[in-house]
Amino acid sequence: MSSLRRINFSTVMLVIGLLFLYLPMFVLVVYSFNASKLVTVWAGFSTQWYGELFRDEQILSAVWTSLRIAFFAASMAVCLGTVAAFVMTRYGHFRGKTALSSMVTAPLVMPEVITGLSLLLLFVQMAQITGWPADRGMATIWIAHTTFCSAYVAVVVAARLREVDHSIEEAAMDLGSPPVKTFFSITLPIITPALAAGWLLAFTLSLDDLVIASFVSGPGANTLPMVVFSSVRMGVSPKINALATLIILTVSLATLLAWFFMRRNETRRKAALRDV
Repeated sequence: MSSLRRINFSTVMLVIGLLFLYLPMFVLVVYSFNASKLVTVWAGFSTQWYGELFRDEQILSAVWTSLRIAFFAASMAVCLGTVAAFVMTRYGHFRGKTALSSMVTAPLVMPEVITGLSLLLLFVQMAQITGWPADRGMATIWIAHTTFCSAYVAVVVAARLREVDHSIEEAAMDLGSPPVKTFFSITLPIITPALAAGWLLAFTLSLDDLVIASFVSGPGANTLPMVVFSSVRMGVSPKINALATLIILTVSLATLLAWFFMRRNETRRKAALRDV
């Protein structure tokens, strides 16, 4: 009777929520080792689809393309988003500040179909007027991903900048530190976690995007979500299950490593405080 009392509503809902989130992933991982070509029929344990996956040049090329686009888009988004965040938080009230802030954060709520279509029309008009881009490909996808990822980075960095104590920067400049040196010595180390979080968020959004990339890509550039979507439309292949399993494994390992380093740094910080 006492054990039944400890099983409350919150525990039951937590278990149901976890099962709802992770049970489909578990089934996907299990069926990635299915010997049958039919993903819904179990025919025995086999790793053949992982071999097929690594021999599929189209998927491997799409993975490499997506990783390159995501890396450069996240890096540029961090630069643009940080500048936008400084303008929104560090500059006083000026004419058009509200409009600027609204335009910077608009991609957060804008439907991806609208964003992709508007960027497609922009690239078409630019090609007609200036001759660039002659063909849509990696460059246009990179510009499109940088456009909407910058909004996410700006929000993350702006939230961190609002918490920074201005007196530290003012004290450094009162002691003779130039503004540029103050930024790199004081402000940048403080907002580095926000920059890292913004970069990872932008990288993930770019790597996961399908709708916008479908509008602005050309025949010579196919990202991984586009290849997966086109192959799923013809029927789910066990290779897709293998690919999804590898992605889940990679994300899980990255999360565990991040947790390990954060916990180690926290332990060192507590030990240093005890020594003081």
